[in-house]
Amino acid sequence: MTRINTRHAGLALAIALAGLSLPGCTITSTPQSQAAPGATRTAMESAVNETLSRLYNTVPGSQEMVTKAAGVLVFPSVLGGSFVVGAEHGKGALRVGGQTTNYYSTTGASVGFQAGGQSRSVIYVFNTRDALQKFRNSNGWTADADATVAIGNVGANGRVDTHTVQQPIASFVLTNVGLEAGVSVGGSRIVPIALP
Repeated sequence: MTRINTRHAGLALAIALAGLSLPGCTITSTPQSQAAPGATRTAMESAVNETLSRLYNTVPGSQEMVTKAAGVLVFPSVLGGSFVVGAEHGKGALRVGGQTTNYYSTTGASVGFQAGGQSRSVIYVFNTRDALQKFRNSNGWTADADATVAIGNVGANGRVDTHTVQQPIASFVLTNVGLEAGVSVGGSRIVPIALP
């Protein structure tokens, strides 16, 4: 078995095991930025708008960054459940020029004890057209395997730092208390989906 096949098999096993533990999880989330599992396009668009507003209010300079970017992929609610193996899943929308062009699903897994579960918002900013095009041309894309995703950081001046803006792809993770600094989205698998 190749390394990639082993990794995908491990991810599938992790998600399956974590799914068994989800009924007992506590979910910590804000009423905002929620997109239910069976979300319609209208509900998703509303949740994406709320998530972007939260990002702009939480991270100074992020609105300018998103405006100048080639595209932005927003997952309003990535739900994580945990026991021994943690898994997370969410749905989101890709916007190019301020308009939604497609919908996506994300899944990820982590191994190790985590208490309870939580919901967080994950935003990918494609700062270059090349990075966005490679993402859109893929039928399934994995962060840090198919492309390096920089962690969105805030500089000493309280604004998005220059390094973040200069990366082809940067990510921001928001919880109900604000920006979750230093969180990597490496290993998150993203695939296109259809929404009603």
